[in-house]
Amino acid sequence: MLARLEGVGVTIRRTPILRDLSLRLHAGEAVGVLGANGSGKTTLLHVLATLVVPCAGRAEVLGHEVASGSGTPARPRIALVGHQPALYPQLSLGENLRFVAQLSGRDAGKADRALAAVGLAGAAHRRAESCSQGMARRAELARVLMVEPTMLLLDEIHAGLDRDATGLVDEVVARVRGRGGVCVLVSHEPDRLAGLADRLVRIIDGHAVRAGVGQGSEAAR
Repeated sequence: MLARLEGVGVTIRRTPILRDLSLRLHAGEAVGVLGANGSGKTTLLHVLATLVVPCAGRAEVLGHEVASGSGTPARPRIALVGHQPALYPQLSLGENLRFVAQLSGRDAGKADRALAAVGLAGAAHRRAESCSQGMARRAELARVLMVEPTMLLLDEIHAGLDRDATGLVDEVVARVRGRGGVCVLVSHEPDRLAGLADRLVRIIDGHAVRAGVGQGSEAAR
């Protein structure tokens, strides 16, 4: 098991976001997370990324307890693609990826190869601030290919992607799963997760319940 959340609660600015949420993530699987806007989907990803410490319950990610300062050892093995691009706007796409490569002890050539793999070889010199949302999303996928995470967290990854790039998401997810990692994909569109996720979880009133056609709600595995 790569992650286990037991009775997790998260309160932000006195507002309860997650309540007694339990979820287990296993090696080699992809889990889709559904829910209304503001239901806590992104907060769940941030807990799994060890960026948010629960105020109640227990969270363990990649063998490390998520508590103040203790989740950090897991972070190099986690890749989060959020709503906003994790790119320095003044740097080119190539410079952004080579910077990540340098921080993570990887060869700079791997950054260039990752950009080429997502169709951005010809745009490596372009500054991030002048790129379209779709290009920024492709660059984020290139970062994932380069760092080869054990846990991949995707927040509305299809937003802004052109149709030609949809297959890239499938490929990136397949690579993580093939290495025995786990993917968690947040979306408010169930159809987007068809064929990608092994199972679906819906966040309702801060709880995680299993979601499936013709099935009632039950505790998430």
